[in-house]
Amino acid sequence: MMRRLTCDDLDALVEIETGNPFPAWSRDQLSRALADPELVVFGVVRGGELSGYAVVARLPFEAELQAMLVAERQRRHGLAAELMREVVAQASAWQSERLLLEVRADNAPAKALYRRFGCLEEGRRKGYYPPREAGAKREDAILMSLPLDDPHDE
Repeated sequence: MMRRLTCDDLDALVEIETGNPFPAWSRDQLSRALADPELVVFGVVRGGELSGYAVVARLPFEAELQAMLVAERQRRHGLAAELMREVVAQASAWQSERLLLEVRADNAPAKALYRRFGCLEEGRRKGYYPPREAGAKREDAILMSLPLDDPHDE
């Protein structure tokens, strides 16, 4: 089941995030995301528990996928694709011209998912992500976008 998350879901969000080997969002950041009227946080529930989430932001002419994470034990079951469909639907409902996102250069599964949805690579931010282990180099971010249908063109 897919649903929009609320502040009541904060503990479940934190549990998923801290279960990730490389957590990116703090409890405070997740709390602010849930409360921000310009953000929508979607969650996919399986077996009565939150199994994944996505954060999408409304920008003046675009939407931005700010985060997407599926719990480790729930991966490889199509949940990320479900979340991505919901994010694209939300961006379209906002009448955004395109959906923006960035992804770690070494995240092959995420890049493949985004490409399946029609996202195009638009650039690279050198050294954007912090290293995942001591002594490693910072990692590049791949900038991608998905052009969305303009309802005024029909």
